[in-house]
Amino acid sequence: MRIYTRGGDKGKTGIHGGTRVDKDDIRIEANGCLDELNSVIGVVRAFLPQEHEWQKTFFYIQKELMVIMSHVATPSEIRDKNPNSLDENMVVFCEKEIDMLTERIGDSNDFILPGGNLVSSHLHLARTVARRSERRLWTLNRTDEVPEIILRFVNRLSDLFFAMARFEMYQSGDAEEVWKDFLYKKRKK
Repeated sequence: MRIYTRGGDKGKTGIHGGTRVDKDDIRIEANGCLDELNSVIGVVRAFLPQEHEWQKTFFYIQKELMVIMSHVATPSEIRDKNPNSLDENMVVFCEKEIDMLTERIGDSNDFILPGGNLVSSHLHLARTVARRSERRLWTLNRTDEVPEIILRFVNRLSDLFFAMARFEMYQSGDAEEVWKDFLYKKRKK
C-alpha cells in the first residue's frame, strides 16, 4: 500500500463513513490541530529519558488523542459505529496529575512567560496547541456535536501542560519568568 493515493489532489479528503469533505472543513481543521498537538507531545517525549516518570503519562495522552481524532473524523450520526472507545476517566486522569503537580509546587499568582528550558518551552507550546484544538472543536460542535468528554479532556490538557511546564522549571531549579501578578487575585485578599 502506498502512502500517497492522489485522492486529495483536488482539495478533498475522506472522513469516517466514506464522505469526502473539503480539506479546510472544520472537522479536518480540528483534527489537524489535534494531530499537531500529538506531534508536539512526541517532541516533549523525545527530550525526556525513556525512564522519565512522564513517559507513561504522555504515551497515554497520545493514544487517547488518536481515539479522539477517530471520533472527530466521524460524523455524529454514525459515531456509534466507531470501534474506538473513549476512556471515560481521561478528564479525571488529567485532574489528578494537575493536583499532584500543583500540590508539590503550589499555585501561581503570576502570569508566566512561556519558555524556560527545552521541555518547559515545548510544554507551553503543547498548551497553546491544545487551546487552539479546543477552539476548533467548539467550532465543529456548532455544526456537529462533539462528545462532551472530548471537549473537557482537551480543555484539561492545556491546564495539565501548564502545570507540567511549571513543574519542569521547579525540578530544574530555574526560576520562571514572570510578566506580572494576577491583579484580581490580590483584590480578593
